[in-house]
Amino acid sequence: MEEKECPECGSRDIEQGKLSGYAAMRPKHRALSFGSAIIADVCTDCGEILSMKVEKPEQFKR
Repeated sequence: MEEKECPECGSRDIEQGKLSGYAAMRPKHRALSFGSAIIADVCTDCGEILSMKVEKPEQFKR
């Protein structure tokens, strides 16, 4: 896996965090879906969020 670097402070100390519960992302075309948690790559030095993605992308397919 490629080592990421924070564009804000240059740190390479990047860890993952998880948004879930009320912060879950739901498919727009399925209003009653539980959706998926959001996984974020976060710089542990300055707090910059480098990227975000859903944990279960298959829930967004039509």
